[in-house]
Amino acid sequence: MDRNWMKESVRDLTMYYNPQVGNALRMDTNTNVLGSNPAAFEYLKNLRLDLNGYPNTYSNGLRDALAELYGITRDNLVAGNGSDEMLVTTYTTFCEPGKTVCTAPVPSYSLYGYFAQLASGIYREVELDEDFQLDVDAMVGKGDANKGILIMPTPNNPTGNCFRQKDIEEILARHDGIVILDEAYSEYARQTMIGKVDEFDNLIVCKTFSKAYAMANLRIGYMASNLKVADMLNSVKVPYSLNSVSEGAAIAAVKDQDFIKRSVDMVSEQRPKLMAKLDSLGFECYPSDANFVLAKAPIDHAKLVEGLKKRGVLIRDFGAKRRIENCVRPTVGTEELNKVMTDAIEDVLAEEKR
Repeated sequence: MDRNWMKESVRDLTMYYNPQVGNALRMDTNTNVLGSNPAAFEYLKNLRLDLNGYPNTYSNGLRDALAELYGITRDNLVAGNGSDEMLVTTYTTFCEPGKTVCTAPVPSYSLYGYFAQLASGIYREVELDEDFQLDVDAMVGKGDANKGILIMPTPNNPTGNCFRQKDIEEILARHDGIVILDEAYSEYARQTMIGKVDEFDNLIVCKTFSKAYAMANLRIGYMASNLKVADMLNSVKVPYSLNSVSEGAAIAAVKDQDFIKRSVDMVSEQRPKLMAKLDSLGFECYPSDANFVLAKAPIDHAKLVEGLKKRGVLIRDFGAKRRIENCVRPTVGTEELNKVMTDAIEDVLAEEKR
């Protein structure tokens, strides 16, 4: 049996980033360095669960909590097993196999093309400009591209910057198809477009509990849109996909916004300090609104990443990608974690000079 058994559109897919971790310090996944969400952890510690019962079909409790947080309604929301399921649901709902054009900026999140291939869509990439901002005319496109699915993350991963609000709103106004705004890191930028979902008939905002909320292990994601689009998405989304354990923990976390504020404030304080240290070591850091920094390395990116790995520190290597050649992406840590990481970087750089 060979790969010809697979659906043609997915035959060239390979496994996602899956490093051997051991006891390494993980500064490669952009999770919250303050550790597990305390409200969720407390909820799980005292949990008594009927394992024989199904979770709520569409996670009504979590959708109610999120509706209160954002000042929208439950019916504006879709919840499920991580933001990846949310994106798959969107593509499944709106992508006609072999016909729908799915557009994403470059450089950006590598799995956008993966989701398009799963849905047998036609994947189209648009280069960001020199400041890593959107080329509005190219993103909107013409013909079938203008009627397809357009997706963009803000803050952008891996570049770290937010896209201009006026560019996003112009794209929403000009594009005749669905526009997905992936806000995985938006808490760190202190902005969201969820409050505008009823203003645009084509806007879907996708968010996650894996980053600022510090709950990546529970796989919780959600989307917000206008009532008509949200109904379409909930009609397609797999029922029961979010288990009761994760939903209950997420509800507890939503009600503890103090932890989110503390996490965001820590990043706002430590990010410029980390960037200044990296600059002093010969890196070229790009502007960031997220809890990570994209930086061009002063030595070969692969040697740097491998050298850090040997010293028990993992950062993400993007040096082989176009437009971000020789770049790496470390997570912003606490002052102590950043020092561990930068001390290791200094050691690698010194070894390269010998």
